[in-house]
Amino acid sequence: MQKLDRSRSESYYWPTILAVGLHIIIFGMLFVSFAMTPELPPSKPFVQATLYQLKSQSQAKTQTNQKIAGEAQKTAAKQYEVEQMEQRKVEQQKQAAAKAAEQKKADEVRKAEAAKAEAAKKADEVKRAAEQKKQADIAKKKAADEAAKKKAAEEAKKKAAEAAKKKAAEEAKKKAAAEAAKKKAAEEAKKKAAAESARKAAEDRKAQALAELLSEDTERQQAMADTQGDQTSGNFDDLIRMRAAEGWTRPPSARNNMSVSLRVNMLPDGTITAVSVSRSSGDAPFDNSAVAAVKNIGRLTEMQGLSAQEFQPYRSFTMTFTPEDLAL
Repeated sequence: MQKLDRSRSESYYWPTILAVGLHIIIFGMLFVSFAMTPELPPSKPFVQATLYQLKSQSQAKTQTNQKIAGEAQKTAAKQYEVEQMEQRKVEQQKQAAAKAAEQKKADEVRKAEAAKAEAAKKADEVKRAAEQKKQADIAKKKAADEAAKKKAAEEAKKKAAEAAKKKAAEEAKKKAAAEAAKKKAAEEAKKKAAAESARKAAEDRKAQALAELLSEDTERQQAMADTQGDQTSGNFDDLIRMRAAEGWTRPPSARNNMSVSLRVNMLPDGTITAVSVSRSSGDAPFDNSAVAAVKNIGRLTEMQGLSAQEFQPYRSFTMTFTPEDLAL
């Protein structure tokens, strides 16, 4: 209601201003016209009539002006109403545009919020996936480390076992080598002692034979030298058999009462150069074992003390081996 009263007062405002302005213009024109009127001769009766007529015309003109002002006021009121309608239409359009803009802005804000929420959701999913991948990688790396540690422990355990086994084998080998060396040393000492004993006995017998040869006649001395040479030969035959027995390996086919005759060739320094079978035992493995045993002697250093005459029977001689001779 208050808005309607304001609209009515506003509708009369501009027409009133226009009418007042129009009246001011008219009065101004009248004032100018009176000021510019020339001076007239003294008044006469007919001048008064003329003045009356001007007054009448001024009143009519005033009414006309009022009528024109009224029409102008009506026209101005209609124009004002049209302007108000146009203004209200423009305002409504502005309000509609503003409302549409607000709606659009609200939609944009809503879309932006939705996009932001979606982006946040995707970022959260990406972050969650990255965290899961990180945890999976950590678990995988931990499992790999555990496997590597386990493998390293197994390798270390295996190496330790192999090292212990190798050490035990080396110690056993060293022990066996020490035992073998000790045994070989004992055998060498035994052989050396036997050879020394045989050599000393041979020298003693040789010296005795020479002494007897010097004290007796030639025939007796010759007989004694031959006898002593046979004894010396018997002593070296025993030495060769003993050495052969020490290096002989008994074959499974060897039996008691088996014998084989071997032909042995030797150098003056005691080196055995050749051994061959002159009469077989009838068992090839036994014959071969006897040949190998004599060859393994290699060299008899005890033979170096013999003269050329004493060594002559050993340059090429025949030996008979039987299982009893070889400690069967």
